[in-house]
Amino acid sequence: MNLNVKAKDQNTYDAIVVGSGISGGWAAKELSEKGLKVVMLERGRDIKHIEGYETATKNPWDFPHRGRVTTMAREEYWAGMRTGYTTDEQWRYLFENDKENPYLEKRPFDWIRGYHVGGRSLLWGRQSYRWNKADFEANAKDGIATDWPIRYEDLAPW
Repeated sequence: MNLNVKAKDQNTYDAIVVGSGISGGWAAKELSEKGLKVVMLERGRDIKHIEGYETATKNPWDFPHRGRVTTMAREEYWAGMRTGYTTDEQWRYLFENDKENPYLEKRPFDWIRGYHVGGRSLLWGRQSYRWNKADFEANAKDGIATDWPIRYEDLAPW
């Protein structure tokens, strides 16, 4: 990633949001609705719904190594990572190559760098399940953390 790009935009912003995924998108929305001047930065390629999921309909035998992690992939993509599935042939195209784009850790922090527009929701196996009634009531029922300010019934129409 080239960080020495000359900015054409000489404006001043109140907030910089990095990433347009679920969290970044909501952060930018909330900040801008409060009147702040917000700029959103994004990197990586755009993955169009359905057509951009390059390997979604492939079988394990469609991959040269049956989807397994090769020695090369482990060295190239797993340089600083602590998870294995990101280097599997079927998912590798979604992640950053740590050897080409290294980072420094002052203390251990488990993270996986995606290389696409749209955030982590694309990395959850492209699945995000709708909560049920019990999920919204669990904190209050168990007496832990903070109770949800809404209930399932509030979202059910949508």
